[in-house]
Amino acid sequence: MSWKNTQQNSFADSLVVDHKSLSELDDVHNIINWNEIEQTLSNLYSSRLGAPSYPSLIMFKILILQAWYGLSDEALEKQIARDLMFRRFIDLSLSENVPDHSSIWRFRQLLSTEKLLAPLLEQINTHLEQNSIIVSLGSINIIDATVIEAKQSRKRKGKDGNNTQDKEAKYNVKIAADGKRKTTYGFKMHANTDEDGFVKKMTYTPGNVHDSQEFDKLLEVERTNSKIKTCGQVYADSAYANKNNDEKLGKENNKILHRAYRNKPLTKQQKQENKQRSSIRYIVERTFGLLKLHHGLAKARYLGLERNKTRAQLIAMSHNLKTGMSIFKQMRDLQDCCVQ
Repeated sequence: MSWKNTQQNSFADSLVVDHKSLSELDDVHNIINWNEIEQTLSNLYSSRLGAPSYPSLIMFKILILQAWYGLSDEALEKQIARDLMFRRFIDLSLSENVPDHSSIWRFRQLLSTEKLLAPLLEQINTHLEQNSIIVSLGSINIIDATVIEAKQSRKRKGKDGNNTQDKEAKYNVKIAADGKRKTTYGFKMHANTDEDGFVKKMTYTPGNVHDSQEFDKLLEVERTNSKIKTCGQVYADSAYANKNNDEKLGKENNKILHRAYRNKPLTKQQKQENKQRSSIRYIVERTFGLLKLHHGLAKARYLGLERNKTRAQLIAMSHNLKTGMSIFKQMRDLQDCCVQ
């Protein structure tokens, strides 16, 4: 497929007066190798027919901005049209037309269909690791799940008389900290984060899937001599505590909270261990809180599991980039202080 020429700066671009607000996202380019990302996206368009398309890297950056700022497709199109910082980040000239909301929607669906989102998250994390922002050696795994309300979560009759609830969502029942029973119709995002809150792996399921069922998919493992070994210590709440996980992790890596059973209360040592493990495990809950507060993850934007999974994966990438950029700035400021 032919590409739109977006690499030439126009006369209009040269007239833009520089301002520090325009470069707020520039540090992302210092921590990510976009050439490698572009290579991953290079085979998305195989047809040579049709009108010229926007380069896939530009479209991917647009989706990152959408997840970063929690915008709808229509709002994103408008924002790119009027925001110089957005154009600078995606490298779109002022003389170029803005991709419309339907093009943005189709590209997001294409990423999902081609199953590129999980590899892209892994690739972004690799770049952060190469820039010493994510620490892989000695890294820990903090695993948990959070409930996401479906876009249409209440039983209502549509024009045809049928229930309008999202058919792919399910009920999740949870006993809250205050002891009250809370029921939510929706989905679950399961995640493995490190001690800095970076999302290492994630899965997305209907709300009725128990947390422990996704445990194996979230583990970081290494394979040597046909043996599988868990990479690093694993922290999780007592929902993941069972004999299989105990054997799988081993005593050294198992930092799952101890669970009390009927007629078998926790010992003093187990309570102390739970307190220490909880002081680390809360990081994944803080990450979920940030994703819901700043990226709108608390409620699904679309109908269906796959579309909302795609959105959650893009949100995870934007969160990692945002966190990575913050750490990069701190590292740079520290280096400047040392030089002075």
